[in-house]
Amino acid sequence: MNNSSSSGKTERILIAGFGGQGALTAGQIIALLHMGRGLNVTWMPSYGAEMRGGTANCSVIVSDGIIGSPTVSTNADVLIALNTPSLDKFEPIVAPGGTIIANTSIIKRGTTRTDVKFIGVDATNIAVALGNLKIANMVAMGTYLNLHPEFNDSDFEKVLNDRFGEKGKALIPLNMEAMKKGRV
Repeated sequence: MNNSSSSGKTERILIAGFGGQGALTAGQIIALLHMGRGLNVTWMPSYGAEMRGGTANCSVIVSDGIIGSPTVSTNADVLIALNTPSLDKFEPIVAPGGTIIANTSIIKRGTTRTDVKFIGVDATNIAVALGNLKIANMVAMGTYLNLHPEFNDSDFEKVLNDRFGEKGKALIPLNMEAMKKGRV
């Protein structure tokens, strides 16, 4: 987390992709993980009218101080881009020293920026190999968790259980496997 506010350490995360890729769910999980550590968190979704197949993104801000605005429109510390249009749109707002996590199954370019860390993860192809295209977001989540070694697998599993409840309990082992594939 950067010390980007006078009130404490703050991390500004933007997750973006096509509707249906799970960008909003990934943002909720990031928010819940950090809330579990007692930090202040905001989660603000934004999506096009098309929903599935349209654009979707969310801002997550995590801080040990007061959060003034719930959106990330500049100076993102982390961008998780699940498709090329998302990388194209949001790459410029990543703060110098920030991190871009890109789904290289779909995004066929790197970055020209020399002031950010670029991490490619073959999220969609890994998800397909695991048998479910919809878990590419969980592969990317594993890559995000590499930036936060304070979170372990059981923290992630607890958040999945809290988020998906009894209705989604059968999908938790597959989501856990996807996260672990992205974490390596």
